[in-house]
Amino acid sequence: MAETTTITVRIPPDVRDKLDRIAKLTDRSRSYVAADALREYADSELDAVEGIMRGLEDVRAGRTVPHDEAMAILRKRVDAVEARNRKRSA
Repeated sequence: MAETTTITVRIPPDVRDKLDRIAKLTDRSRSYVAADALREYADSELDAVEGIMRGLEDVRAGRTVPHDEAMAILRKRVDAVEARNRKRSA
């Protein structure tokens, strides 16, 4: 079994009840369900926060594109895809 550690968290009774329901429906323990939920949350939040930090570093380093220019590039790409789709359906 993988190494684990124990933490204590306070959760509202309705969250505990939901964890219990999931555990019963999936034949898992409440601890397994809670750990899995925390793992998913930690992965997602860390990706988001690290992405924001990279974005802020890009801004500080001047690696940005003005909004109007970015929108023009996106509009050109969307128009190209729409034109290709019209050709395919014709």
